[in-house]
Amino acid sequence: MLAEAVRADHPRLDVLVNNAGIGRDGPREESADGHELTFQVNYLSGYLLTRLLLPTLIASAPARIVNVSSLGQQAIDFDDVMLTRGYDGLRAYRQSKLAQILFTIDLAAELAGTGVTANALHPATYMPTKMVTTSPISTLEEGVRATHRLVTDPALDDVSGRFFNGLREARADAQAYDADARARLKALSDELTSP
Repeated sequence: MLAEAVRADHPRLDVLVNNAGIGRDGPREESADGHELTFQVNYLSGYLLTRLLLPTLIASAPARIVNVSSLGQQAIDFDDVMLTRGYDGLRAYRQSKLAQILFTIDLAAELAGTGVTANALHPATYMPTKMVTTSPISTLEEGVRATHRLVTDPALDDVSGRFFNGLREARADAQAYDADARARLKALSDELTSP
């Protein structure tokens, strides 16, 4: 398991950047765990990895968690999180990216006073990566610079639970600031990632 390997190789962990992501057209697919694939890769994998590495991060404080999200966000439909009805790849992507932000805000509150911060960001728009099938708008360097800032900038030492668009703090979709939605997502995430 990845978390065990990280803990074995790195007894101190200053930063965790959750940057796994897919965006897909085509029919709905499920992960080996039976979850909608985009939600699993973009959100649940980072959720579980973070939960498993939290003791190491807290013991290493000060430490930072950065969740690489997107401006492309859509409210989570808690009646059909796995999108079994009317699947749309763009909706799946946007929902998974908003889930990361809800998790970030919730995690920041949970970690208050521990010396570990949690923030989310949209690093840049349509960088030239394998996931982007249209003409790039931003450069990889722009995305790296925005992510690097959240990892290293001393001015952000005590900033937590925020969403950034590149180098600037921004507002996420309204659902991110809904405490009930965050509680529902946490309960669902714990259930879906429990052994």
